[in-house]
This record gives sequence, C-alpha cells and structure tokens, in this order.
Amino acid sequence: MIYPPYQILNPKQIFQMASRFPDVFRQRHAQSHKGTYGTLAVVGGAAGMSGAVVLAATAAMYQGCGKVWAGFNQSILPFAVIPERPEIMLATAENLCRHEDISAWVIGCGLGLQQDAQNIVTWALQHTQNQPLLLDADALTLLARSQTDRELAKQHGQLVLTPHPAEAARLLHTASADIQANRIQSAKTISQTFNAFTVLKGHQSLVATPDGRIYTNSSGNAGLATAGSGDVLSGMIGSLLAQGIDTQQAVQAGVWLHGAAADVLRDSQIGETGMLAGEIAPAARWLRNRIADQSYRYGQTAARLKV
Repeated sequence: MIYPPYQILNPKQIFQMASRFPDVFRQRHAQSHKGTYGTLAVVGGAAGMSGAVVLAATAAMYQGCGKVWAGFNQSILPFAVIPERPEIMLATAENLCRHEDISAWVIGCGLGLQQDAQNIVTWALQHTQNQPLLLDADALTLLARSQTDRELAKQHGQLVLTPHPAEAARLLHTASADIQANRIQSAKTISQTFNAFTVLKGHQSLVATPDGRIYTNSSGNAGLATAGSGDVLSGMIGSLLAQGIDTQQAVQAGVWLHGAAADVLRDSQIGETGMLAGEIAPAARWLRNRIADQSYRYGQTAARLKV
C-alpha cells in the first residue's frame, strides 16, 4: 500500500491536545530494544472473521509494540503468514492462551459467539489479572451474557471495555436508544459496574474511569464509520498498554490519536467517504512521530532558554 503525503491543518490544536499525554508522545530511548516495548496478544478471528485480528494486530505494530501475536479462534491457522505483515506472529487462540510472556491482551475482534469463544473470555478474566486486558466486539456480548464473567470482570483490576452503543446496551441490559439518550451516564455506569475503563464509541467518544470520571473525545470524523475501525482502535490502545503506558493515559491517548489520524486522512485530500480502517494506523504512526519530534525540539529549546 502506498501512502499519500499527510498534512496537519490545525497543528497548534493538535500539539496542545497531545501535550496531555506525555508518556505517549515522546521519542524512543536510543538504547531500547523490542523487549522494551512489550508483547501484545490479540485474540479473536473465528472462521470468516480473520481480518479483524489482522487489523488490530497491524495497528498495534504501527503504534510501536515490540512484538505482536495474532491468535485465531480456529482449529488450524487460516494462513501461515500475513503476507503484508510478516512481523506479526501467528497462533491459534488455544495455543496463544498458554503463553506466559504477554504484556497485554486484546480479546474479542471477530472472536465469535460460540461456547469456545465464551471459554476464552472466561479464561482471560481468570488468568490475566497481572496484565491489562481489553475486551472488544464479541467479547463484550459474551461478557454481557455470562453472570460468571460479569463477576470475574469486577475482580480483574486492569480491564478496558470498548463498546459501541449496541454492545453497551447489552452490558447494561437496556436498549441502544437508551444508551444514546444518556451517553455520559451510560459510560459511567458500565465503568462502575465492571470496575473498568470504558470507551463508549460514537460521535465524540467517551472515556469513563472506574472511579466515575468522564472525558469527551474531540477528534475524529464520519470517515471512522467503516468496518474494522473499532478493531484498529483496540489494537492501538492494546499496543500502548503493552508498552507500559498508564491505563488511563493509554486509553485516552489511543482514542484521541485514532480520531486525529482520521482527521489527518480527511485533511490530506483523502476525505471521509471511503476511508478504510487499514488506512488509519499508518496515519496514526505518522502523527505520533511528528508530535514526538515536535515535543523533543520544544524540550530542547526550553532547556537552552532555561540555561
């Protein structure tokens, strides 16, 4: 894929917003290595939905994760290698869940709704309490269905939930219209019910914290209304979590950067109509590096002026 030149039309606003997330928008240490930036496991991809895991895992690589595993909820791998992304390691979901070297988990992208998928969600809630765990897509529907999993979720302690309105409605046993009619309270209730950080997706996505705080995201546009954009968001947030970024900062920055990348695509003569989920991650990488470069130069200038 050939990427066009990107541009930022509102640099002052972009850099001001990014300054809220200093741990995300900083340059890499010269002596770092791939182990410095963590290992993310993305689990999902039932038959016919392999692309969801590929999108999330690819987004994680573009956000600088040291190593990324893609785990497919299938008895055999759908392919031996992802041709355009040989950097991503592949495993069946069953085998990946045996790994002990994972820094963070993303579970749910195309996972399916059968009993084997429910077992994966239950396993994750029971066995990943030492790592951040992000549940998305089918995993949220499965969480909503199982009282056992709902109780396990409350005890996890490092949980992130990323529902769209319909998934949020399932979690709260209500209707999507009720969620949309009171988005702020809905996001807060999900976070407090499950002791989790919640991203309620949609126009001006909301981030709610377990202690009841709420943040409204200002970036993004209607180009994000496309298949797979949620998988990309999960991969981006998961990547930041695997890199050791504080959960609140990783979630807020991931949501903002995801939307800001879509704004860059819109403003770079691509436009909103026909924007592809696979185009978001490269734009987000470009923007994150530009911000980090600008922050470094600003810091160097400030240091010289202080002297």
